[in-house]
Amino acid sequence: MNRAADNLGSRNNAVFHGTRPQGTEDEREAERRVRDMFSSIAPRYDFLNHFLSGSFDKLWRRRTAKRFAHILHRPGVRVLDLCCGTGDLLFALEREASHSREEVQKPACSFFGADFALPMLRLAQTKNKGGRASFLGADALALPFRDASFDLVAAAFGFRNLVNYDRALREIARVLRPGGEVGILEFCAPSNGALAALYNFYFTRILPKVGGAISGSGEAYSYLPQSVQKFPQPQILKEWIEAAGFENVQHERWTCGIVALHRGAKSS
Repeated sequence: MNRAADNLGSRNNAVFHGTRPQGTEDEREAERRVRDMFSSIAPRYDFLNHFLSGSFDKLWRRRTAKRFAHILHRPGVRVLDLCCGTGDLLFALEREASHSREEVQKPACSFFGADFALPMLRLAQTKNKGGRASFLGADALALPFRDASFDLVAAAFGFRNLVNYDRALREIARVLRPGGEVGILEFCAPSNGALAALYNFYFTRILPKVGGAISGSGEAYSYLPQSVQKFPQPQILKEWIEAAGFENVQHERWTCGIVALHRGAKSS
């Protein structure tokens, strides 16, 4: 076991290695609470994503898709959007793939979205124009796919809501083909002092009130800033991704550092 894995093991013994909504005692209870929260806000989820981010979330997903154009433009690749919610990242990946050669000239790519909040999946299916993507209810810690099934597994703003990050990363590695890539787009706290203070004020004072009022779930939009604050900073997440068997792990921060795209390739 390498040093990163040793460090990961020691951290697992010391902390709850995954999301933990306030008041939950174990992984099963945390998973249930998260699933119930996201199921309850599904009807207003897309609107609030765009409204509360000033529609930057659309830009971030498009940019993520472009970072994987070298995969998406290949013929016959298989792509999984993990914790897909209502499918916006998957549709961005699908659009990027369509910018390559005409479909009639190459085997079609296959796109799958997986989530454990069924109301989210139902909304994703209504947005699935032409029915080209496939959506299924699934536990990200025990995916119903064979080993080496995908060329790309990506997640946008859903990975931090998993109850065990280590198990999720190892499950992603399992379903990826050798050389396949992972992409995790997540919020992170900016490092600039003044910006960090403004970001913290918005996330802890404004967002919970507005999100709670519009969605009808104060709990969900109080949980959001808490989950972001507890999520590891990019350098620590890099170590965890490496410990799960990925190489060439890197990240880039966007929009004054408030989001980061983490990337890595499954070891060959």
